[in-house]
Amino acid sequence: MTLRTIAGREVSKICLGTMTWGQQNTESEAHEQISYALDRGINMLDAAEMYPVPPRAETQGRTEEYIGTWFKRTGLRDNFVLATKAAGPNPEFHYLRGGPRFTKEQLIEAVNGSLRRLQTDCIDLYQLHWPDRYTNFFGQRGYFHREQPETPIEETLRALEDIVQSGKVRTIGLSNETPWGTMKFLELADREGLPRIESIQNPYSLLNRTYEIAMAEVSQREDVGLLA
Repeated sequence: MTLRTIAGREVSKICLGTMTWGQQNTESEAHEQISYALDRGINMLDAAEMYPVPPRAETQGRTEEYIGTWFKRTGLRDNFVLATKAAGPNPEFHYLRGGPRFTKEQLIEAVNGSLRRLQTDCIDLYQLHWPDRYTNFFGQRGYFHREQPETPIEETLRALEDIVQSGKVRTIGLSNETPWGTMKFLELADREGLPRIESIQNPYSLLNRTYEIAMAEVSQREDVGLLA
């Protein structure tokens, strides 16, 4: 069942997504799903600080909390490759750090919050949920350029370097990112000796094959794994 490695560990072809826990699923149902997956050879969990969806201030972080209580109850944290994500800019998320960005201060706050809710001292894969700039993601088409405040990618990458060096995160990834953005992260990492992006989590299915247009080549040539 092994496909590739993340943070030096082999991962199953299927990763257990969690974004319904705390909204559509109760804590006991979430725990049942984790145990069911583990019993069948799935060893990767993927969460996000904004989960569950639809996102609301009242439930934000509940998904990670449910994972954390399962870890505490079972003592099986090390059986999983654990992934989660930091939210990017969105005016609807004003309740998250006063409006989430990918600055050093905010990313440190975000990762500390996730670690606390997950009841662990290290996240295996820490991902940027969507870009800190104006671009196309979440199914948007017809790109046009718009200048607006954004955190420079190098500043974000250096912040992630500090977090990795602190031992709180093992490796980093992107999500809902474009070919240009992915290559920019890779270019800066290679040029400046910063942490390299290990994976990208973008839509890819029989109904959405946009990944094949350009991102698939980036994945192959740059060894960036896809979490579809």
